Amino acid sequence: MSQQPSNTQSDKWSYIKIRLELRKDYIKEPYDAAVRLFNGPLEGQPDWVIDLYGRSIVLHHYNKDASATEDDLANLQPLLKDLYPFVTCIILKERRAQDARLRQGRMVFGQQSDSWIKEDGTRYAVDLLMNQDASFYIDTRNLRTWLKENSEYKTVLNTFAYTGSLGIAAHAGGAEEVVQTDLNKRFLNIAKTSCTLNGFPINKKDFRIGDFWFQTKNLNRGKALFDTVIVDPPFFASTDKGRLDLQQDTKRLINKLRPLVRDGGHIVSINNALFLSGQEYLNELEKLGEGGYVEIQELIDIPDDCRGFTEYDINLSIANPAPFNHSTKIAILKINNPKQLQN
Repeated sequence: MSQQPSNTQSDKWSYIKIRLELRKDYIKEPYDAAVRLFNGPLEGQPDWVIDLYGRSIVLHHYNKDASATEDDLANLQPLLKDLYPFVTCIILKERRAQDARLRQGRMVFGQQSDSWIKEDGTRYAVDLLMNQDASFYIDTRNLRTWLKENSEYKTVLNTFAYTGSLGIAAHAGGAEEVVQTDLNKRFLNIAKTSCTLNGFPINKKDFRIGDFWFQTKNLNRGKALFDTVIVDPPFFASTDKGRLDLQQDTKRLINKLRPLVRDGGHIVSINNALFLSGQEYLNELEKLGEGGYVEIQELIDIPDDCRGFTEYDINLSIANPAPFNHSTKIAILKINNPKQLQN
């Protein structure tokens, strides 16, 4: 693990430059990867998170003061252009702005953003201005690797799919079938574009638009079974079909999905709740295993560029994620459904 430079330097831009340079091994020609360049909340500057998508940089700014944003931008842009001369676009997302358009982002340099990135040989479509995030979660890179390595000839259900990157990784790993579900049609259209970029088939029945509770109920009624089910819900969601609080509903979600998993299959459980400690989350998963139907098989780490190459306790306002290495907590659960063998 790299030594964290002192955050008492008078010039914060020199400090940020040092942190950016830690990622140099992640950035190589042809410049089509997705990399977290700076994770400010874990690296001593909580106002900024900086991501690279191909040749496009996305700046996430968390300060409500618009004048401070512009002052910082005047220093940050030249620094980024100097370090990354290949960059053709810089987007600023003011994440705490009242105006939704500012949260979604505006271009402050260049004219056109990248429409796809490549990771481990697989292309993923992105729309960097579609949502307040950037339509692709860099921090789940290691999970996509796991899915590519564990999906051959498997059937996969990706719930809360968003733009479908986890399902696309399963496709790339040779999955026989991948069903992606999400409430938003626009998000699933990005997943379809990713299929096209990789030459994967697009079957209409495999892209299901609708509420999680409704979709899961229908799949259960149809006695659908999958080898792997992915659950990556938003922190908080509410529809007319049901309410979800990620900090409290782990057991409810897993038990809702467990009947859809073949005996010996897996649930990939992801929890992003910042104020739910890793130990509390692990305790919930262990309670699920008390009946012998759920086993914790593996924990998936978040890559170092997303963590910031730091010890987690630099941000004391966030719950300690240990034994996970980040507040994005990923667990692979083996599901035992012996009753299926009797039917």
